Amino acid sequence: MASSPLGHPTRGTTGTNRLRRNDRWIAASDAFLRAADPLVIDLGYGASGVTAFELATRLSKVRTDAEVIGFELDPARVATASAQLEDIRAGRTPFSPDLRVAFSRGGFEVPLTADRRPAAIRAMNVLRQYDESDVADAWRSMSARLAPGGMLFEGTCDEIGRIASWVDVSSAAEPLRFTISLRLAELEHPGIVAERLPKALIHRNVPGERIHDLLTALDREWDRSAALSAFGATQRFLATVRAVRDAGWPVLGGPRRWRLGELTVPWDAVRPL
Repeated sequence: MASSPLGHPTRGTTGTNRLRRNDRWIAASDAFLRAADPLVIDLGYGASGVTAFELATRLSKVRTDAEVIGFELDPARVATASAQLEDIRAGRTPFSPDLRVAFSRGGFEVPLTADRRPAAIRAMNVLRQYDESDVADAWRSMSARLAPGGMLFEGTCDEIGRIASWVDVSSAAEPLRFTISLRLAELEHPGIVAERLPKALIHRNVPGERIHDLLTALDREWDRSAALSAFGATQRFLATVRAVRDAGWPVLGGPRRWRLGELTVPWDAVRPL
């Protein structure tokens, strides 16, 4: 492991419930559900520890032995989150005083003790201020710390958590899946996620790239399904996803996930050319 934290401090803040869509995804992942040690890392949690508290709360509803550790490069942010945790322990917040959460200073090297490897690492809104050329090295550094079968979830979302996307990266640093997750109420077009693509894709949303083709197909089928708006945005999105799948896109999962505003495809379907 590195002797000092790996990475550059980010300007990001933190919003309550901002990462709820990603929390839900991690809680349903095989990496978490099947882990011998259900330790999850919230890497680069921001100016407040709230995302780590929310993640631990949601994970503990699935596995009571779930644990979350938040890492930040800035010692002041670690101090702030630790003070918030003291309030939780004292029963001065809505969170459970027994919440299994801790905070420490760290970056892409994920400085855990030698006997622990996390089931999952969440790095949302961390790489957006880096260059695209930095992504592969960051994935390798984080993935190297995972337990066998563990998963890195790296991506971006908007400030209030209505638009999100992320990549599932294996412990071998191989990107496996790409997911978009949208709040369907008041959604104008699925292609709005273009503003919040992971760093590996955000500069690739141009004609000739696979991600551009996917977002174009989603918007086209969303428009074609406009008549279903009378039955609600969920029905319109379900029809959109089915049409995209029927057109040949290798959409994963089924209606249970699609109803949540999620669409997942294998990474090869959007891999940069």
